[in-house]
Amino acid sequence: MDKQVTIYCKNTKSYHTYPLGISLTEIYQDLNIQLKYPVMAARVNYKVEDLNFLIYKPKDIEFIDLGTSSGMRVYVRTLSMVLAKAISELFPEAILRIEHPISKGYYCKLDNLGQSITPEIISQIKGRINLIISQKKKIVCEEKQTKEVRELFINKEHQTDKIALFETLGNPYFRYFRIDDYIDYYNGVLLPSTDYLEIYDLIPYYDGLLLRVPSRENPIELEDVILSPKMYDIFKEYVGWNKIMKINNVGEFNIACQNNQSFNMIKVSEALHEKKVASIADMISQRTEKVRFVLISGPSSSGKTTFSKRLSIQLIVSGLKPVVISLDNYFVDRDETPRDENGELDFEHLHALDLALFNQNLRQLLNGEEIDIPFFNFEDGKRYYKGEKLKLNEDSILIMEGIHALNPELIQDIPVNTTFKIYVSALTTISIDNHNWIPTTDTRLLRRIIRDYRFRNYSARETIGRWSSVRRGEEKWIFPYQENADVLFNSALLFELAVLKRHAEPILAEVPKYCDEYTETHRLIKFLNYFVPILDREIPPTSLLREFVGGSSFRY
Repeated sequence: MDKQVTIYCKNTKSYHTYPLGISLTEIYQDLNIQLKYPVMAARVNYKVEDLNFLIYKPKDIEFIDLGTSSGMRVYVRTLSMVLAKAISELFPEAILRIEHPISKGYYCKLDNLGQSITPEIISQIKGRINLIISQKKKIVCEEKQTKEVRELFINKEHQTDKIALFETLGNPYFRYFRIDDYIDYYNGVLLPSTDYLEIYDLIPYYDGLLLRVPSRENPIELEDVILSPKMYDIFKEYVGWNKIMKINNVGEFNIACQNNQSFNMIKVSEALHEKKVASIADMISQRTEKVRFVLISGPSSSGKTTFSKRLSIQLIVSGLKPVVISLDNYFVDRDETPRDENGELDFEHLHALDLALFNQNLRQLLNGEEIDIPFFNFEDGKRYYKGEKLKLNEDSILIMEGIHALNPELIQDIPVNTTFKIYVSALTTISIDNHNWIPTTDTRLLRRIIRDYRFRNYSARETIGRWSSVRRGEEKWIFPYQENADVLFNSALLFELAVLKRHAEPILAEVPKYCDEYTETHRLIKFLNYFVPILDREIPPTSLLREFVGGSSFRY
């Protein structure tokens, strides 16, 4: 009698017995599971595995579709490999760099192309991608000793960006992927074959390409392209800073750390931050029309609070007297707070703020009047006044920080020339390698996990459990208004993931291995394994990173 294995399928909420070594695809087909969108992969004991994964032991299995964040990652990785293969066949000398997400897609550069990117070139690439997809080519995951994998990639032209990564991680074996004779490395699972890819587009974007992908909200449609010229410029600026230090990817970063260059890396990165903050302060103080209100917005854990404090110091140097207040002071009483589609209190809604009172106070300050500053008590959900007063003098400037600061509905009847708007976000500009970018949200999530654990008594599981809700709020209330900013500030630091690694790993290790949050936990742990750890003793007390890991000289 053939050996058999019993699995529990979370989609059907039932147990099933199969021959030992059956694949996830065979189980999916046998159970005839109907998901809302095409199946991409499965969570096997809460770890994402590809559909070719073979079952040899009892497992909990949940098939996931394109509508999940994990499923979308599988789709985009696979599309990236097909794009890379198409370009390697059409333009063997060109080097594809998938640099970062922007405009609801992924910005790509083609180095060594030898000519400008024209509509004809884009048409050729799309034609080759469509051919590869139509041929239903198998995508094979292979694993070999690291020294063998290293030799494979050394012999492949323009794939040497991965060599440093292989050498610094210290893994005895490495997995890579193959389509025909084309090989590539990716930091997660891929689809079983190219014909799973049904929707994408490739369009010109500044001096490169934009790889368009399915919508997160409705994956049967493409994401809308939203041009982000200011975001593009800030990415370009920081990529240029990386080149100053001759570090473009994680392998080069690890080698620099192993060669005792981390000290210099920290000093240069912090100096670049300070230079940028100082330049923003100069823009404010030197503007022809007098700025009275500085509005600072950004997504969760972007470092808005520390940025506000550092900007205040630079404004003092410029001869101004900054006063900082939080928009949280203007929350309406809890019983007046809007509710979301599930009937839950929506504290991220614009109208969770008392806009009428806020604008009244701003007008009073502009007119030289003194106001009573409200205080919101989060424990009982009510607004109070503690006798704190505020009046702007001739050289005073009011700094306000909050998620809605760039929303044009926030300020009504306030002259535009009296305001200066700043958008802060952690835009990670280092890549794992040329085809594996680092999502900017991962940096922010790791910051928040550490801060919530250290200062707010939340476990990593609780923070990860809330993260999807936080992200939905950002998509609705923050990201649509980022281009309204007069200037963008990138709060990411080149070295920070190596520092966050030491703080995050023990916190993530506390997440139970059999809960929904473990899927994201496992992915983050694997991601942090790419980095050589750095001690944070050399990080200055005014560093923005201190807001999350502790040791800041600022009071929060």
